[in-house]
Order: sequence, then structure tokens, then C-alpha cells
Amino acid sequence: MISKSCQYAMRAVVYVASKADEKTKLNVKQIAREIDAPEAFTAKLLQTLNKHHIITSLKGPYGGFFIEEHQVTQPILNIVHAIDGLQVFSACGLGLKQCSEKRPCPFHDDYKLLREKMLSTFRRMTIKKLAKNLEQGYSFLSAV
Repeated sequence: MISKSCQYAMRAVVYVASKADEKTKLNVKQIAREIDAPEAFTAKLLQTLNKHHIITSLKGPYGGFFIEEHQVTQPILNIVHAIDGLQVFSACGLGLKQCSEKRPCPFHDDYKLLREKMLSTFRRMTIKKLAKNLEQGYSFLSAV
């Protein structure tokens, strides 16, 4: 459902948000290392996230990526929307283009419930909540 790109993007945003209280600006290399992602790929994702106002970046010698207080209150659904789009919450579980209420695939009804639950969770869960879990050591972002 959620692409690998989106998973990396969510990890990157949560990591950047976990450093928000320190008022530090992070570079691509630091973020990529912490989320266990390729550096060039991470750079592209961060640019997209900045373009969608999910995180902020500053250029120059004192620049880097950071997140502002108003940004941490966003639901993680905004990250999914920026990277994958919202069609992941309406797509057929078997990948059929014609699947619908009137002409359902064999997996339609069960998968619809899963999609709805996932959409609800992504709407409710904020970046700040996930970052707090990370900061407090209740969760982790990479296998490193």
C-alpha cells in the first residue's frame, strides 16, 4: 500500500521532528544515515517534503532541514499525500482497475475495511506524536 519512498519520507520527517527542540538544522547525510536510506534518494524526498511545507529548509553554510512548531502538528497523512497521493486509500487490494462497490474483486470488502482504518489512523496520528515516541526511546527508525 504505502510505497518504500513514502516510508523513507515518514522516517525522515519523524527524525527531523525529533530534533526540533534542539533547534538544529540537519543535513541530508545525517538524515539519510539515521533513517537507513540512500543519500541521493533522501535528498529528493526532502525537497518534495519542503515543497509541500511539511518540513523547512534553509540554504547556505548555516542551512539544513528542520521542522517548525506549526508543522509538527500535521497529520502523517500529509506526508502520504505529498509522496504517494491519496489513491492508496482507494485502490483495489488486488490491483484491479475496474474494482468497485458494484463490481468488487474477491478481496474488496475486507480490504476496504483495512484501507478505511489506515486512513483514519494516518489522519489522527501527528508528526509530533511519532517524534515524541522516538525521543522517549519507545520506538526506533533504523536497523542501525
